[in-house]
Amino acid sequence: EGQVFTGVMALEEPYNMSVAQEAIDKTVNFCRVFTVLAESFLTRMLENSVGEQAHYTIKALDLVLNCVGHYDYEVAEITFNLWFRLSEDLYDLSNDHLSNHFKPHFERLIGALLRHSQMEPDHEGLIEEGDLFLDFRRKVAELTKDVVFIVGSSNCFKQMFFSLQDPAVTWESTEAALFLMSTMAKNILPEEKEVVPKVVEAILNLPENTHIAVRYTSVLLLGELCEWIEHHPESLQAVLNFLLYSLQQKSGLPSAAAAALQSICSACRDHMTCHVSGLLQIANSLDSFEITNESVIGLLKGICIILSRLPSEEMTKATKEICSIQLTPLCQLLECDVKPERGKSSDPVFWIDRVAAILRHSNPTVREDEVHPMLGVLDEIWPVMSSVFLKYQADLRVMERTCRCIRYAIRCVGKQATPILEPLVKQMVHLYALYQHTCFLYLGSVLVDEFAKNTSCTKGLLDMLQAFIEPTFQLLQVDNGLRDHPDTVDDFFRLCSRYLQRSPLEFLQSPMITSIIQCALLACSLDHHDANISVMKFFCNLLHCGRDGESEAMRLHTYDIIAANGEALMMNLIHASVFCLQSHRLSDVADVMVELKSLDGEKFSHFLQSALNALPKKNSGGCVTMTEIQLKESHQIITGSETQKAVAHALRDFVKLYR
Repeated sequence: EGQVFTGVMALEEPYNMSVAQEAIDKTVNFCRVFTVLAESFLTRMLENSVGEQAHYTIKALDLVLNCVGHYDYEVAEITFNLWFRLSEDLYDLSNDHLSNHFKPHFERLIGALLRHSQMEPDHEGLIEEGDLFLDFRRKVAELTKDVVFIVGSSNCFKQMFFSLQDPAVTWESTEAALFLMSTMAKNILPEEKEVVPKVVEAILNLPENTHIAVRYTSVLLLGELCEWIEHHPESLQAVLNFLLYSLQQKSGLPSAAAAALQSICSACRDHMTCHVSGLLQIANSLDSFEITNESVIGLLKGICIILSRLPSEEMTKATKEICSIQLTPLCQLLECDVKPERGKSSDPVFWIDRVAAILRHSNPTVREDEVHPMLGVLDEIWPVMSSVFLKYQADLRVMERTCRCIRYAIRCVGKQATPILEPLVKQMVHLYALYQHTCFLYLGSVLVDEFAKNTSCTKGLLDMLQAFIEPTFQLLQVDNGLRDHPDTVDDFFRLCSRYLQRSPLEFLQSPMITSIIQCALLACSLDHHDANISVMKFFCNLLHCGRDGESEAMRLHTYDIIAANGEALMMNLIHASVFCLQSHRLSDVADVMVELKSLDGEKFSHFLQSALNALPKKNSGGCVTMTEIQLKESHQIITGSETQKAVAHALRDFVKLYR
């Protein structure tokens, strides 16, 4: 071991020669060897450096840092995984004395990352998306965030700032320092008064001729300092003015300003209500800024967070205003025959996603006896979304986004959204019968979750399920129907589980229950992650209805279902476990078994015995796969297992006999 270490350490001089000769392939290979050496001795390095003296193997890090200092950033990148591992181990050990041994190495690392992050002096504009250097800088940002705690975020932030005070500092050095400062800004204590105020002031007073990359990174840094700004509201007005100015610029700066403004709205919500008029001006001008629709959605999120803090009437008025800005062009699309172009303003999803963002992030505090401030907004949104359903009914993508939008509306307004329930369900049922878009099943589960406990809605929601069943079963009953439509299986049984959770007795008493269980039994063998989880959760929820503490009527219905289907359920679970499902899915099967066993251990044992007996004892070649003794042992182990984890482990061991 010592000889290996010494032998590799002796390669330092050949490495230096490869650098001098610009033999990049040799340099890269040396770097890999040094990095593997350090990784191999990492545990020993940490375990034996707890005293005053660091372990001798720590010298391997000096070799690696020599590589990090190479002029080519791709060489430095080879070492990143080592630093991630080392910082993670130091974080877990949480030993300041130990960390101090490694502190100089991480200081050198950050210094090297600072140099590697610098753009070329003659670079114009911003780094373009897709550029390998941009990808490298993102990795640098991730690494810096992970390791900076070892040297201290505040200390590092200060040193970076002080390095900018040199009158001879170049723009690319300034930008790189600001870039690294942005990676650690969220770790700065909000009470900091020495450096951060100077940083913010310097950013707000950048000269007009400042390089666009410096301005861009400065704006991002402001966004990362949002928690500090929240504790220093006196700076907020100037920051908002600066960001609004940046939003109105060109060359990529608006996207950074939009991201920063969103962060500040989220962090400073208690101080932002007095700036609502300015935010509404921004909302009215969104399409005049050079930003992507994703950035627009981020801005709307930030604005809605602030609007949610307003008094009820003011919130309703302001939210209607920003919704109208999105609904007007959407209505124009509904009235004409423009061919949708994905990602453009002619695409209905372009506007629907904005409305969805408004609904998703409008979360006012509402008393039980108070009219929800978003109810009036929903009254204006619903007719437009209903028209979207009608016009674009054959377009799955538009239907999915519209259902998502309505889901956020229902979640936002809650039970007060009852007035739209009947027309919404009628339209969903009609369109599902035509196209079987699974998003309607998912939206149906949201409606059940919100309204099924309201007795005036229960029957209508059960009728909705009845209407969904026929087209669903037609789709799934054809050859390979379950395999070809796993999303339908997933969403349908999620919907059924919602009924069992919200209106179980009415669901169990429904004549639909028999056909639903038969479909679920067939779906047990479907080896699809989400679909199989939904089917198993359906059975768990079904069996849960028979537990002690539930109503007598529910328990009786559940026991009747077990009597009629328990043996078939166990047969299908065992068959699926042995022949169809991957081993990591068996934990979900175990959940169902535990529920069944908790209801009736004796029947569980009998059902399991029958299922095991039904398995083939020999394979197609005539070889024995399971002896009677193994069968008996497996039965005893599974029935004797008390927890889900134990049952899953027993199942995996049993399944190995067949694989």
